[in-house]
Amino acid sequence: MRTLASGTLVVSCQAGPENPLYGPSSMALMAQAAEAGGAGAIRANGPEDIAAIRAVTDLPIIGLHKLGDPAGVFITPTYESAAGIVAAGADLVALDATLRPRPDGQRVDRLIARIHRELGVPVMADVDSLEAGLAARDAGADLVATTLSGYTNGRTPTGPDVELVRQLAAKLDCPVVAEGRIRTPEDVRAMCDAGAYAVVVGHAITNPMDLTARLVGAIPVG
Repeated sequence: MRTLASGTLVVSCQAGPENPLYGPSSMALMAQAAEAGGAGAIRANGPEDIAAIRAVTDLPIIGLHKLGDPAGVFITPTYESAAGIVAAGADLVALDATLRPRPDGQRVDRLIARIHRELGVPVMADVDSLEAGLAARDAGADLVATTLSGYTNGRTPTGPDVELVRQLAAKLDCPVVAEGRIRTPEDVRAMCDAGAYAVVVGHAITNPMDLTARLVGAIPVG
């Protein structure tokens, strides 16, 4: 089984329906470009994208499946969604492990245990707080990621949550993965210095729409 190594830059290859890059073939090309640039793993959404990416790379794939209401728990919310991405080629399953109610009422510890038992892959818990990270580890998560920090309660900050990475790294006995609003080499270094085992970068690499919009926004009007 492919594993996520310490010191890895993970590139998140995802695009929504509103993006011209949406679709398995584009995400496979994006993954190939990321690997050529030195990425050590890929994060990808949905069985179709994951299968296309698996066909072109041997890098570890952190798989997830976004289903349901984006305002709630929608990152791999069920066992069936986890099984589908593992069948497509994912080596790890990422799932929402915030303290919010799950849509099917399933307890996250039981979901993680079933993934371990029946699918035989590690679970990465996407969390939004120190409390959720500690609970996720107690529930059996193999890795804890800061993916949802800033996205579940109130206004989303502009920068990465270095402090949450530092707190989790100090409290947990498992790898802590930094993710969320990481845009520059300085951000990556800050996360590593805070104790991150690996760092996930998405929009800053794989979303030219977002990059273009931010640069256009810097042009003075008039």
